[in-house]
Amino acid sequence: MTRVTVRDGDWRRDVRAEVIERVLAALADACGLPEPSPAWWVTFRVIDEGSWGSRGTVLSVLSLLDTGVFTEEKAEAVRTALGA
Repeated sequence: MTRVTVRDGDWRRDVRAEVIERVLAALADACGLPEPSPAWWVTFRVIDEGSWGSRGTVLSVLSLLDTGVFTEEKAEAVRTALGA
């Protein structure tokens, strides 16, 4: 089983599906297989905003929104999804 854990944000069902499909395809490629095994499972889990910690601090996706790492459209979608 592969677990994908992400920060809270704009994770609509279609976006989650695309991430899972890409992870499965990458695993198959890394194993030299033409397609993912039906025995493989990917769990997609979203961590609530403010629930990440590193180096003694709390990390927030909101601090990344104005850094240019997201397009303005995606940053606005994240803000909307989080009610920020």
